[in-house]
Amino acid sequence: MAKIEKRSLIREGKAKILFETNQKDFIIQYFKDDATAFNAQKKGSIKNKGAINNAISSWIFQTLGKSGISTHFVEKLSEREMLVRRVQIIPVETVIRNKAAGSIVKRFNLKKGEPLSPELIEYFYKSDELGDPLICLNHIFHFNWASPEEIGEMVKISLQVNGLLRKVFEAVGLDLVDFKLEFGKDAQGNVILADEFTPDGSRLWDLKTGESMDKDRFRQDLGRVDETYEEVYERLRKFFEGKV
Repeated sequence: MAKIEKRSLIREGKAKILFETNQKDFIIQYFKDDATAFNAQKKGSIKNKGAINNAISSWIFQTLGKSGISTHFVEKLSEREMLVRRVQIIPVETVIRNKAAGSIVKRFNLKKGEPLSPELIEYFYKSDELGDPLICLNHIFHFNWASPEEIGEMVKISLQVNGLLRKVFEAVGLDLVDFKLEFGKDAQGNVILADEFTPDGSRLWDLKTGESMDKDRFRQDLGRVDETYEEVYERLRKFFEGKV
């Protein structure tokens, strides 16, 4: 591959900025320190979040790739930049829930922390303007957001990711309560994992104390937000460097 050169800005989102490169099939993801919650009604920043999320996503994508799960990840370019394959994003997010937390607790009057066995998969329409509403398969197929075959592949990958990452996080003393995944189609039309995997889009609870170790600390004003992101990073760094 020729040397990658950053070109014009494609789009700036809440947590990342996307840039064109001199290679049409590849783009650069830049991770920001900005933090938002409640559909961007609450805004702030988390110290070094961009660097931490870039590192964690890179480790996770590399680990998934070694297990045969296709992702858009190519390589980590710098502290805050990741080279990824260009994909056509599927506007359906999967949320995998291992325990009851967040919105599902209110929707179904569940007890926070109640195990969901087997894991529950929900679908959300990817739209900042609409607040990423909860949807069902009928919505997906009626509006042609994804085909039954594509949804089948997304579910298959989601379950594989859950099985692998629950073990990873358990090894560093964290309970993977729930998490969001996004998918895209590559140049050949294959469904692959895209976007990121970070404490922004997952719930991580300390296995010993039950303490939140994710963006809920920002959402709920729990304090120690910067320190918690740093701690998750350090635990995973030691794991992926073989020191755990």
